[in-house]
Amino acid sequence: MATKPAMSKALEIKLAHSPDSDDAFMFYALATQKVRTPGLKFSHVLADIETLNQAAPQEIYDVTAFSFAAYPFLRDKYVLLDCGASFGEGYGPIVVSQHPLKREDLAKCRIGVPGLRTSAYMTLKLYEPRVEAVPMGFDKILDAVKNSEVDAGLLIHEGQLMFSQMGLHRVVDLGQWWLEQTGLPLPLGANGVRRALGPAVGLQVARAIRESVTYALDHREAAANYAMQFARDMDPELADKFIGMYVNKWTLGYGERGRQAVREFLTRGVKAGLIPGPPDAEFLTED
Repeated sequence: MATKPAMSKALEIKLAHSPDSDDAFMFYALATQKVRTPGLKFSHVLADIETLNQAAPQEIYDVTAFSFAAYPFLRDKYVLLDCGASFGEGYGPIVVSQHPLKREDLAKCRIGVPGLRTSAYMTLKLYEPRVEAVPMGFDKILDAVKNSEVDAGLLIHEGQLMFSQMGLHRVVDLGQWWLEQTGLPLPLGANGVRRALGPAVGLQVARAIRESVTYALDHREAAANYAMQFARDMDPELADKFIGMYVNKWTLGYGERGRQAVREFLTRGVKAGLIPGPPDAEFLTED
């Protein structure tokens, strides 16, 4: 009597990303199984971006978010997925202070930063190389500035929209500065897949993530409602604005302009001695 072939077990993929509303929006369909991922089973791990930057060299996660500034330290272990990235086009990380400051003032400032391998910090160093960095949790920076623990703070995530509510002053929007300097969007966060999984699995993962992003954009209200649980005290209107800033056409695919922006970012970082070369990037694509 013939026996039925055994069902192949789905490959478990450990997927790590930040616990903020834009990532929650992006991965909504995967987390709630709104899209089919035959052969793959995703388990989600949430951690702040600098924690993920520091964990990535150990290849703890199969797919992980990390900063573009961290990529040169990881290129031998991860290849960049061509989707799921965060760019700021004319906006991005913001330096704030209690009192108005000029660019030259920052050279004398102790600045709270969300990690030394974040893209935000590298951009700040390109803007003003002489800053004194005080690394801390990204969610501690607003209070540290308000309580005079540091002279200024470098804000990522929702803090970029909330600093004015605390009476703080914007010194510079680094995404705007970068656009003025280069004419390109500022590459901030990437998603990478472990090289050890091989290109076939990597492409399968990329398709699943792109489908998840597409589903969220097509079902915006449901995805945004899901993401609100990660919005850290933001009202729905502000959270929706933040999601729109970082989940958009760039998240679906870099395109040539996005790839050019990444190469320019890495080139300037290598030239400034902030990251190791070479200043190139490998993207996992279907073509």
